[in-house]
Amino acid sequence: MVPKEYQISIIGLGYVGLPLAISFAEAGLMVYGIEVNQGRLDLLSDAKSYLEEISNERLKNVIEGKKTLIVSNDYKLLEKADAVIICVPTPLNKTKEPDLSYIIDVSNEILKYIHKDQLIILESTVYPGATEEIVLPILEKSNLKIGEDFFLAFSPERVDPGRSDWQLHNTPKVIGGVTQSCVDHTIELYKMIVERVIPVSSIRVAEMVKLLENTFRAVNIGLVNEIALICERLKIDVWEVIDTASTKPFGFMGFQPGPGLGGHCIPIDPHYLSWKLKSLNYQTRFIDLASEINAGMPQYVVDKLRKTLGNYDKPLKGSTILIIGVAYKRNVKDVRDSPAIDVIHLLQEQGAIVSYHDPLVDTLTVNQMQMSSVTLNRAALNKADCVAIITDHSSLHWEWIVKNSTLIIDTRNATKNVPQSKTPIVKL
Repeated sequence: MVPKEYQISIIGLGYVGLPLAISFAEAGLMVYGIEVNQGRLDLLSDAKSYLEEISNERLKNVIEGKKTLIVSNDYKLLEKADAVIICVPTPLNKTKEPDLSYIIDVSNEILKYIHKDQLIILESTVYPGATEEIVLPILEKSNLKIGEDFFLAFSPERVDPGRSDWQLHNTPKVIGGVTQSCVDHTIELYKMIVERVIPVSSIRVAEMVKLLENTFRAVNIGLVNEIALICERLKIDVWEVIDTASTKPFGFMGFQPGPGLGGHCIPIDPHYLSWKLKSLNYQTRFIDLASEINAGMPQYVVDKLRKTLGNYDKPLKGSTILIIGVAYKRNVKDVRDSPAIDVIHLLQEQGAIVSYHDPLVDTLTVNQMQMSSVTLNRAALNKADCVAIITDHSSLHWEWIVKNSTLIIDTRNATKNVPQSKTPIVKL
C-alpha cells in the first residue's frame, strides 16, 4: 500500500501530465507539478484549465481546496518526491527521426535530485529500448543501484482527447519495469487512480505496446484512405461500403477515411518504430506505405477541390474557400498536426482565398501566418465558392450549412443525414 505521506512529482503538465497530477492529488497524495511553460503556469496559478477534459472546478479543488497540487518550474521540488512521472513531448524532427531531447534534459534534471528508494516512471512515447538505453544510464550516474536503491518503469499513456467513456481511471494501465521490484512499486502507485493495472514482462514490451496501438490505427486508416481512392475511381460510395461492411459481426472493424492524420500520437508513433528498425537493417514497408498514403490525403483533398470547381468553370486560383473545422479530430480544440493546416497551406499556395470556421479554435497559424475563425452565417456561406468540411464537430448544424452553401466538399461524411438538397455535395 502507498502510504498517505507519499509524495509524487509530475514533469510536464500537458494533456497527459495534468490529468495524472489531478487524479493523484484527488486521491490524497501531495503532488508537485513541474511545468516550464510560463503561460500554463499562469493559468494554473489562477486555477484555470487549458484542457477540455479538466474543469476549473477540479483544478480549484486540488490547488486551493485540498492544497494537494503545487505547480512550479523549479526542479528542486524533486527532492521531496517519492515518485517522479515524466510526461514530456517526444516529437519528430524535420527528417522524421525521434527527438528525445526533452527526455534527456529531464533525466539530467532528475539526476541532480534523485535519492534512495525513488521511483521514476516514463509515460512519454518512445521507441522500444529507449528507457533502458537513454534514461537508465543517466540515472545510474548517481551510483544508486537499479531495483534496490531506485526504481525505473515505463507506462504508456493511453489518452484519447474528447472521449467521455474511456478516461484515465477506467482505461487499463500497462506497466513494464527494469526489475520485478520496479514493476511492483509502479503497480502500487497506479492502483491508487486506475481500476486495472496490467504488468508485462519487460520495459520493451510496454514500449512496443504503445507503438502497436497507434500503428494499428495509422495503418488501418491508411488502408481505408486507399479504399476511398479506389472507390472514387470505381465510382462507388466508400461510405456506403464501410457502413455495410460494418454490419458483419466478426472479422471487420470499421475505420473512416478522411483528409489526413492529426494529433500528437497517430501520425508520429509509427515513425518511432520505423526509425528503430532501420537501425536494425529492416524496412517497415507496410508501415511506411500507410504513412505515405495518409500524408498524401491533404493533397488529394486539394486536387478534388480543384477538379470540383473546374466542373463549375471556376479555377482554384482566386476562388473563395471556407474550411469548416480545423481541429485534428471532432469535438476537440487540438490542432497539432491537423490535416486542415496542410489543406489550407496547399490552397493558399495555389492562389485560393481561404478562411475557416471552427467553434473550438479561435486562431490558427498556417505557414507562420495567423488566421482567425470567421463567424459562420449565411453571408459567409453564400460568399464561398466552395465549403470544405475537414472536421465534423457535432455542434455544427450540417443541414443549415448545406442549405446556405453553393457547393460542398465533405471529407468526413458529415452530411450523411442531410436530406437531399439543391446544393451539390461531393464526398471524399
